[in-house]
Amino acid sequence: MKKRIALLSSVFLLLAACSSQAGEPQTLTIMTHDSFAVSEEVIKSFEDENNAKVVFLQSGDAGAVLNRAILTREAPLADLLFGVDNTFLSRALEADIFESYESPALADIDDSFKLDPTHRATPIDHGDVCINYDKAYFAENNLPVPQSLEDLTKPEYAGLLVVENPATSSTGLAFLLASIAHFEDSYLDFWSALRENNVVVVDGWETAYRTNFSASSGHGLQPMVVSYGTSPAAEVVFAEKPLDDAPTASILGPDACFRQIEFAGILKGSQQRALAEKFVDFMLGERFQEDVPLQMFVYPVNPDAALPDEFVKYAQAPGEPATLAPEEIAANRDRWIQEWTDVVLK
Repeated sequence: MKKRIALLSSVFLLLAACSSQAGEPQTLTIMTHDSFAVSEEVIKSFEDENNAKVVFLQSGDAGAVLNRAILTREAPLADLLFGVDNTFLSRALEADIFESYESPALADIDDSFKLDPTHRATPIDHGDVCINYDKAYFAENNLPVPQSLEDLTKPEYAGLLVVENPATSSTGLAFLLASIAHFEDSYLDFWSALRENNVVVVDGWETAYRTNFSASSGHGLQPMVVSYGTSPAAEVVFAEKPLDDAPTASILGPDACFRQIEFAGILKGSQQRALAEKFVDFMLGERFQEDVPLQMFVYPVNPDAALPDEFVKYAQAPGEPATLAPEEIAANRDRWIQEWTDVVLK
């Protein structure tokens, strides 16, 4: 009898321990850039389904995030990293900070987004850095909208374009890469011509769009700005008063926009490998993917994810976006930026 009671006591203690463990959520820490955003209810659905607590560690812009992950790779601060794009992808892979994981959901993703055959970096979203223009300015001044990069150097557009410095802005770097993809070895001739045409250079997107761009600030002097193909949709969504149409649009000529793809990767040393894999799968699922557009104003990579009406009506995607291989960018980025600096800011 005593043995039976002891056995039952052991069973109850074991069940209680298991119950206690099941009730304690596992913490998944995700390092992101400062522009990352997702609806609370979307994250809560993942937490509820997996008995988890998701913590986001915002760490600056995309370049700063990667630098932090590389510097702390011996004692990683997070389980997962989101926000490395194709301009920094090769650097991330060379630093060997990610575990390989091929999500089953990748089977439905277009091959053009899969830039890492080792599956250490999983594509999550994409967008296009484009030149936005102020519709009203061009209409009021009876000025045709430029249709190509070459058009921007024409005298009628002197002083009408503001760009971001590629040494201090990822948006500016993307536009520099678009010019390199289009003009190849003669890209500096294009920038020299822009300089002669009084192109305005500022440090970052916030200043370019909020201060210099006439359609956004209301008093800016430049009716063209390097921004995103989704910016017209954002203008409608965040308008103080309802709008019937977007006040801006994008120049979508061949190579005028640069295609950016953002990736997620499981960091080596993660203590939550299985949970991190589930979150990668979750990020590729329709619920997360359909939340992406109005949170970060980028496109989902999942073709089954429905786009919000604002994107369908107002966001613009180029038919022929500029692209460069990540390894080519990695090998030449610093040189290209220095050459640009010598020509444009001398």
